[in-house]
Amino acid sequence: MKRMFGTLVAMLAACAFQALAQGYPNKPVHVIISFTPGSSTDIVGRIVMQKVAEYWGQPVVPENRAGAGGSIGSAAVARAAPDGYTLLINSSAHSVNPAIYAKLPYDTLKDFIDVVPLAVQPNVLVVSGSSPYATLMDVVNAARAKPGVLNFGHAGIGSGTHLNTERFIAASGIKVTEIPFKGTPEVITNIFGGSIDCYWAPISAAMSNIKSGRLRPLAVSTPKRNSQLPEVPTTGEAGVSGADAPLWFGLWAPAGTPADIVAKISVDVRRALADPGVREKLANLGNDTMDMPPEEFARFVRSEMEAYGRIITAAGIKPQ
Repeated sequence: MKRMFGTLVAMLAACAFQALAQGYPNKPVHVIISFTPGSSTDIVGRIVMQKVAEYWGQPVVPENRAGAGGSIGSAAVARAAPDGYTLLINSSAHSVNPAIYAKLPYDTLKDFIDVVPLAVQPNVLVVSGSSPYATLMDVVNAARAKPGVLNFGHAGIGSGTHLNTERFIAASGIKVTEIPFKGTPEVITNIFGGSIDCYWAPISAAMSNIKSGRLRPLAVSTPKRNSQLPEVPTTGEAGVSGADAPLWFGLWAPAGTPADIVAKISVDVRRALADPGVREKLANLGNDTMDMPPEEFARFVRSEMEAYGRIITAAGIKPQ
């Protein structure tokens, strides 16, 4: 009788989850974005989720909660009800933070479900349009001549732009002063103001200022050139090898979110990523879309955690 009762409970629970997913969503879905408005994570997330909202017939409400390398936004989602109505959009910082922070307010592996990746893009080393540096090696040579004088901004400890900076420093053998900010818009503002010399900016967040001439691109952090900046060399072509660090973005749900809801979100987001209009918008900002079901994305996230852990250890970064 106990076994039959347990089986009945399990069947009822499964039916309840299916019914929940069929009616999902029946109210606005809140998406926490772990970086500032105008950041690459923000731009990519809004483009994709705007299309998903059309499929759902419900508003998708973005909310930026930046700081601590994206962990503030992640913590908010980890504490949220696991009903599919609060989701997280973060960057590769999600896989980095366990190695950066000694005590995160959540467990990256236990408190989230890896739902779907969104896109991947290179960072691009930018300086002000009025900067004296015209090439990547101009920056390297200046840093070697006066160690610590050049100021490199990044979007917070553990962010993709921070790790790209660390990889570049290690690959080029230079010493610079690193200054963290909450997000890309703040770094770029400080480049214009003259307090920051260089920044490994996400290409999507820097593109408009590159096109206007306010920012000068020196190199991209990928093995091949980007279609949106075909004239800009890779770091290897520009004289420094081993500095590549592409930036990727994904979507997560709180642990305990029903499997049917997770599956629906994944299917609908992947459908949005396949939409020609969405693909064009993302491509115009230097992004390549990604396509993985939840299980494959989970494996990818864990492999990235291991890879970034090795990078951080090699850079001598101690957990905060």
